[in-house]
Formats: sequence, C-alpha cells, structure tokens
Amino acid sequence: MQNDREPVAQKKLSFIEEARRGQIVDAAAATVAELGYAQTSLARIADRAQISKGVITYHFATKDEILRLVVTQFFEQGWEFMEGRILTQDTALGQLLAWIGAELEFFAAHRTGFLAMSDIVANHRGTDGSHAFGDEFAEEIQGLTDILLGGQQDGELRAFDARSVAQIILRTVDGLLMSWATDPTCDLAEQTPVLLDFIVHAIRAESS
Repeated sequence: MQNDREPVAQKKLSFIEEARRGQIVDAAAATVAELGYAQTSLARIADRAQISKGVITYHFATKDEILRLVVTQFFEQGWEFMEGRILTQDTALGQLLAWIGAELEFFAAHRTGFLAMSDIVANHRGTDGSHAFGDEFAEEIQGLTDILLGGQQDGELRAFDARSVAQIILRTVDGLLMSWATDPTCDLAEQTPVLLDFIVHAIRAESS
C-alpha cells in the first residue's frame, strides 16, 4: 500500500510538530536515563510522554531514529555551550582547559541528558554492528589532538604523542564522569578543578 503522507524529514515542520518531536525526544532521554537502554521501548517512551504509541510513529519511523536524535541533539547543545568558551582562549592550554571544564559543566547541568546519551552511545550499533557514534568521538579526539599539537609548536606543552595523550585525557574525563554517574557522593563541580590541575601538570612544558 502506498503511503501518501510525506516523510517528516522531507518537509518543513510546523511549530506544533517541532514541539511534539521535542516532547518525544525528551521522553526518550528520560526513559533511557531511568530504565536503561535495553528496557527502553516505544511503548515506554509513549507512557513517559503521556501520548499514544501511534503519535510517536507518526513523527518518527523507528526507535533508532529517536535514540540517535537524543544523542545528536545533546552533542549539538553541548558544543554550542562549549564553543564560545574555547574560542575566547588564546593559548592551547587555555583552550584545552576550557574544553574539558565547559564540557563537564554542561554535563553537570544536564544529568538526565548525559545519562541517556552515555547509555545510548555505549550500546547503540549501526546495521553493520559498528558503534553508531564512532565518527563523533573521532572528531573529538582530533579536535583535542590539534590543540595539543598547537601547544607543542608554541613551546607551551612538553613533547609527547599528541593523539595518544588526547585519548588518555578523554578516558580520564570518562572515569570522573562514571564516578559521578554512579556515586551520589561524587561532586562533579568539586572534582573538575582537581582534574584540570592534574592535566596541566601532566602536559605543560617545564618552562611554562
């Protein structure tokens, strides 16, 4: 049977449609954050949003589409928060600390979104079995690598393999975030300057 309804992604959405889609995405994020990726279904998202499952399938073709949007919107909002702070810095070390500090501040202010994003990223796969958001994380590693290389060229940072250190920094950040996500006593705002100080002492040139 032919579907005469134009796909949502191919037409300009009305304000009401945008609002409804936003409601569904927010409900999906809250569901994943509370119940986990494996337990999130269209029915549970519909219950959370207090709408019918049919309303969801009108706006989104699959659960996959919704979950991807949860992550990509969170990434976009996070970068919008971070970018201005990074660009105001005129040294590599300043840019790196602004990047990590602003990212952690954004996550702390959006705990539900962070919990949903991290669970989806850890579990979501493409049709070929690959991690669905590998490209986004590769971009983050490359961005930090470029900052580190610039700092080395300016003599601000000591000699090291920039890409390896970029990956180590991100894994260190991930470790702090895991503690914060699972341990109610972990104060992310309190731990952030400790982490930043650790990074500074690990990468700064001795003469800086």
